[in-house]
Amino acid sequence: MEKLNLTELQYVLFDWDNTLAESRTALVATVNQVLSEYGLPSWEVSSRKRDRNLSFRDNFPNIFGPEKAAEAYRRYAELYLQNVPSMISTFPGVKETLSFFHDRGIPMIIMTNKDRRLLEFELPLLFAPALFARIVAGHEAPRDKPYPEHAFYSLRGLLKPEDFSPRKVWIVGDSSQDSSCALAAHALGVRIGRPIWNDGDDLAPGIIRFNDFREFLKSLENGI
Repeated sequence: MEKLNLTELQYVLFDWDNTLAESRTALVATVNQVLSEYGLPSWEVSSRKRDRNLSFRDNFPNIFGPEKAAEAYRRYAELYLQNVPSMISTFPGVKETLSFFHDRGIPMIIMTNKDRRLLEFELPLLFAPALFARIVAGHEAPRDKPYPEHAFYSLRGLLKPEDFSPRKVWIVGDSSQDSSCALAAHALGVRIGRPIWNDGDDLAPGIIRFNDFREFLKSLENGI
């Protein structure tokens, strides 16, 4: 197991979907409702058209076509807000890990490509929003993950891009988008579990993987 060094750590940036939140159940159930309404194949089939470098929302033109994408996303958002309260959950060890950083005064930031309206609705279903120093959603930075601008924007006014280092900034997520963002921003990429989408599972040098948050927390405790 990797041993982590917290002595210079200043900020931890967390992905949301499939990292802090098990929201895939709600996402897939909802998008399948919309696909059915549009006479399209299920998500298992339709998702083959997605671009792995784009967010779920930004893939709607690829799935529904450019002309219907905005309308389809509005319908998706409407249904998602109805579905998510009964479907969303978190993962074992997540709350304890957040408490670990909070108790040590290390600021935590949510950095996600997700629509802010959806995120702000579901966040309080799992956590106290005050736990997080900032929340940065999709389409707010000049470019979203996997690009480094998302990380730089998330820490704007707190840490200059040239001052990023793997010792000072960690980016925790489940996917290659999170890892690519970390490497491009010169931060430490921490991968938890397996990616939500079938994007391959290669792990570049400079990325640390843990099977789950319980394993991550154990390494944090051992690193003190």
